[in-house]
Order: sequence, then structure tokens, then C-alpha cells
Amino acid sequence: MVRAGDRYGLHRVLNPEGCLPQSALKLDNTPVIYDNEILIDVAILNITAAAFTRLEQQFHGNPEKIGSEILRIIAERGKFQDPDTGSGGMLVGTVEEIGPKLIGKMDLQVGDKIATLVSLSLTPLLIDRVLRVDVEKDQVYVEGKAILFESGLYSKIPADLPESLSVAIMDVAGAPAHTAKLVKAGDTVAVVGVGKAGLLCLHEAKKRAGVTGRVVAIEPDVRQAEVVRNLGLADCVVQGDATKPVEVLRKFQAATGGHLADLVINTVNVPNTELASILIAKEHGQVLFFSMSTSFAKVALGAEGIGKVITLLVGTGYTEGHAEITLQILRENQPLRHYFEVLYQPR
Repeated sequence: MVRAGDRYGLHRVLNPEGCLPQSALKLDNTPVIYDNEILIDVAILNITAAAFTRLEQQFHGNPEKIGSEILRIIAERGKFQDPDTGSGGMLVGTVEEIGPKLIGKMDLQVGDKIATLVSLSLTPLLIDRVLRVDVEKDQVYVEGKAILFESGLYSKIPADLPESLSVAIMDVAGAPAHTAKLVKAGDTVAVVGVGKAGLLCLHEAKKRAGVTGRVVAIEPDVRQAEVVRNLGLADCVVQGDATKPVEVLRKFQAATGGHLADLVINTVNVPNTELASILIAKEHGQVLFFSMSTSFAKVALGAEGIGKVITLLVGTGYTEGHAEITLQILRENQPLRHYFEVLYQPR
């Protein structure tokens, strides 16, 4: 008889008892489903940029050592949750089994390919083997199983997009979706850090701010700044290191004629960029921190120390319509889609 499970996965928590799976130290990753779970045959893990950057630095970019550390963490915790950043990522796989309680209540069938839209830090995961670690894409190709809870979100892999691209983009779908909801016509918007999340946010910010708005990209890497220019995603690109807040403030104001931003979106995957984001926001403006590298103590105390009244927002990986908004960006911006297809093409 199939066992009954809790909607939020409490039945999978081994240590400490009573907490939710994300904050648990250890999950039961046995690949036998409860009545309200989905068993997934896992193909790709897309590790968060914050976690993968730490692993890459610790092991000097060595794919074998990175893969071994990921296996060690999963064996220890029953899930992938980076011990330093607390972040996870998401996965792509094939639906292998659906619990009887869920049959007929969702648009899934056995054999469907899906991307999970909940963090690996709360997903029971059992990996048998790491096949390949792609250091450039933050992706790990594996053989293994995962459990999706009744409350878990997912998106079917669209037929018109490559699988490796879908998993990469879905991992940051919350960022452009929040951008779409926050940007108003005529706004001055700054996007700090223009990796994949930042590029998607730039597109959405340009679209929503319109011809009367202004979108500024802030990026230290020369090559990535050139990507933004070539794709036409920003009205202005500021070459600046956001770990140096005063320098970024001066460069930003030089580029905008002394103006500050109505909205700042931080997608940087390294620490100590909080104050730069706060400094370039105008009084009563907004700052959205969409990075697991963010220290929220530095955010709160930094804004207090500067004496600036701003709305500080925490970007979550989920908001209504986030998958649809993000996929639509790739459909309506062909140059950006081509850039991502080349970047995430299977090897």
C-alpha cells in the first residue's frame, strides 16, 4: 500500500524533526514515492550561480573534484544544498511515477520531461553517478532520482527550446518575472550583474520602461559588457565593480547625468555588492536583491547607515507566471535566444 505523505514534504525530513525540507539538515531520499509525490529520473542538475562559483573557486575549476563534492553533499544531506551559501538550484528529468493522490489533478503523465521550479535545497535527491560537469554552464549531467512534493512547482520542457537551455533559464525565471511586475513606464532601471539572470532582466526592463525610460547595465567583465551592447539590451553600460560602491556610484551618475535609479535589480553571484545597489537607488526608490550571495544584514544596516529611505525587496524564485514570462522573452528576442542557444548548446 502506498503511504500517505505531507503536502510540504515533512514526512521526508530526518533531521531535525519538525522543520521544513529546505531548512532540514538531512532528508530521506529513498526513491519510493508516497501517495502525493512524483518520482523523477534526473538528467541535469543546474546548480545556482552562487553555489557553483564557490565550488569552482574551491576546486580551481576541476570538474572531477566539483562532481565529487556535489556527490558528497547529496550523500550527506539527501539533497543538494551548498553548505556555505545555503542555495541549491533545480533539475531537469523525466517523470517516472506519479502518486495515486495526484493522478488526474495535474497536467503530467509518465514520460513527460520537466524542469522543477523549486530549489534542490528542498528536493530529495539520490544520484548514482555524475556523468559530466560543465563548468561554463553550472550544469551537472547525472544518473539518479528525485522526489517532487505535492506543493512542488514544475514546468514542462517546451518543444521549441533545447533541454539544456530550458533548465538554465528556468533556474532564474523569478528574476525577469519580478522585473516585469516592478518596472513602470519612464523608470530609470539599473541591473547590477549581467549573467543569464541579468540579461533576461535587462530585456524585460527595456520592454516595460519603454521609450521614456532608461535602462543601465553595471558589469565588471569587459566581454560580458560587450555582450549587452551587441544585444542592445541597455541604453547604457557602466563598466564597474559593484564590490566598490563609491566607484560605481560615481560612474553611474556620470552615465545618467547625475540621476539615480527608480529600481535597482541585483543579480550578482559574488558577495559585498549590497551597498553599491543601495547607493545608486534614489530616495524612496526600490532595490530588488535576486542573489543568494546577498547578506541581508548588510542590506538592512547599509541602508540605515547611508540614511536612505528605500524599499528593499527579496527576490524569490517563484512568482505568478514566472515560467511563461521567461520563456516568452526567448520567443520575442531572437538575438538573445541565439546567444543562449550557443552558450548552452549540448557538447
